[in-house]
Amino acid sequence: MKRDERRQQIIDLLVENGVVDLEDLALRFDVSKMTIHRDLDELDAAGLLRKVRGGATIEAGMQFESDFRLRERQGGQGKERMAVQALTLVEPGMTVMVNDGSMAAVLGKLLPTKKPLTVITNNAAIMEALKFENGIDLIALGGKYSAKYNGYFGILAEQNLISLRADIAFLSSPAVSGTQVFHMDADVVRVKKAMLSAAVKKCLLVNHSRFDRVALHVLADLEDFDWVITDQVLESAIEERLLDAGIQLTIARSADVI
Repeated sequence: MKRDERRQQIIDLLVENGVVDLEDLALRFDVSKMTIHRDLDELDAAGLLRKVRGGATIEAGMQFESDFRLRERQGGQGKERMAVQALTLVEPGMTVMVNDGSMAAVLGKLLPTKKPLTVITNNAAIMEALKFENGIDLIALGGKYSAKYNGYFGILAEQNLISLRADIAFLSSPAVSGTQVFHMDADVVRVKKAMLSAAVKKCLLVNHSRFDRVALHVLADLEDFDWVITDQVLESAIEERLLDAGIQLTIARSADVI
């Protein structure tokens, strides 16, 4: 098996399982552990995975988030449910702001069902999906492109947001702990904060597996959001803490497109 094919299969295994074991990979591909180490080192350097003791993972860490191209292949049904639930908050004629991320990209592609709308986004996947849609006034935020997040960030995006306002902003996050929302990238945090400041109403979309996790930067408090939507029932202890803090959590149970 060629090197590139082997590395692609490692990525496929990570998308399916979230983690891989070094010794298992060496046996699977009939190569030395040193060869697998080199594969993981190069994939790590490319930002596609995070090496851990005895293997690798694409699960988010304190300072790591996997590449957009991998995240968009994960949790499709849960993302669809959350997107459909979020869509119930949108009415024709609104100005809607949507951030970067694979979860947000799913929502963005459904927005034409509520047109006419004005959509403000830094998410390249949403820009691509909506650019030819009649009834959608698309405002694409400028900035420096990030392949990892498939979006635009930096001072240009932040300055554009200062002069814009939206009826509702949909934000996503890789980590929620207690009543705080986190992200591992400072550039991403600044754009998300600017979106929060520019919207009348705010909705957080977060996968159930991202609760009880932290990342490097505090993004916001859960109480800053009018709605918090997730895709599955949380562990009872986590849900109790949220309820005790007065956070109203919506579980997206259906993906019946509106």
